[in-house]
Amino acid sequence: MLYHLLVPLSEWNAGFNVFRYHTFRAAGAVVTAFLVAFWFGPAIIGRLRMLKLGQIVRTEGPQTHLGKRGTPTMGGVMIVLSTVIPTLLWARLDNPYTIIALVTLLWLGAIGFMDDYLKITRKGTDGLKGRYKIVGQGSLGLLLGAMLVWFPLSDVPTTWTQIPFFKGIHLEFLWPFYILFVTFVLVGCSNAVNLTDGLDGLAAGLSAIAAVTFGLFAYLFGRVDISDYLNLFYLPGAGELAIFCVALAGGCMGFLWFNAHPAEVFMGDTGSLAIGGVLGAVAVLLKAEFLLAIVGAVFVAEALSVMSQTVYYKWTKKRSGVGRRIFRMAPLHHHFEQIGWHESKVIIRFWIVGIMCALAAVATLKIR
Repeated sequence: MLYHLLVPLSEWNAGFNVFRYHTFRAAGAVVTAFLVAFWFGPAIIGRLRMLKLGQIVRTEGPQTHLGKRGTPTMGGVMIVLSTVIPTLLWARLDNPYTIIALVTLLWLGAIGFMDDYLKITRKGTDGLKGRYKIVGQGSLGLLLGAMLVWFPLSDVPTTWTQIPFFKGIHLEFLWPFYILFVTFVLVGCSNAVNLTDGLDGLAAGLSAIAAVTFGLFAYLFGRVDISDYLNLFYLPGAGELAIFCVALAGGCMGFLWFNAHPAEVFMGDTGSLAIGGVLGAVAVLLKAEFLLAIVGAVFVAEALSVMSQTVYYKWTKKRSGVGRRIFRMAPLHHHFEQIGWHESKVIIRFWIVGIMCALAAVATLKIR
């Protein structure tokens, strides 16, 4: 909004030209996002407490988590709000990348909100049925994939994607498989972040790291000079995604102020499904889906731990009649709690791994 209002004024005052720069607007967006979360956070938490929208804790989970029962949840509303407002203020609203990112965030945030609300009203851990969540996530993925196929955003063929570490080599899909691939990335990332959201600040911190990293990618891919130097796909207009991504990071950091251990509020599915899905969508828009697997390696590990645990348990139970486990408890962060790590230690160490993975992903831009 500020771009559209103030850039035309540069004809009378050259100082307004600063609003043309992605770097300036990105800085404004991240600060605005943090301040929105910081300012509205106490009011949102208070409202959630008044409505008695408290967390439902599984009795079969770690016993140390039983004390968290009743902590306000659905705090993801704070993240969505503190991402949408700065994006509307600082990003170009005529940019398709911006519009797609905002729609994805709100779409999946609404699905997560319904899931959280049903859990609370039913006073149990059963919210929106799994198949309905998959339908909601999958329909968005199919819609996004189809839209990109029939309405390309750049001269780079839609069905191409970049491969880390390899210069001048890309993977090309047939368009039906590309649509399914987009759907898989969006649904998979959305649920991976959702599974990671099990400790105070864990998902919020890792999401902020991933969002900042993809903000950097968006800026680089949207610059014709830098993308040519690094031999990357040049995606005109993708620089606006940098503003959205850092706004998301700022929102996560503002939320983390209240979500740090011991948490005053949890993001719930309202936040985790939205954050994961929009990170997947950003990776798709930047044709950097495989970079997502590196940046979000912790999210991938969390999801794989649940999948492998479930498959192995069912397989061993079918063969021997007794189900066995690979981990003491899944997702992976609970396994480390069970072997004696304090919750804060698990969180900090997972953040460190997340930072290292982000740096590794950035290194692939030059190591090619």
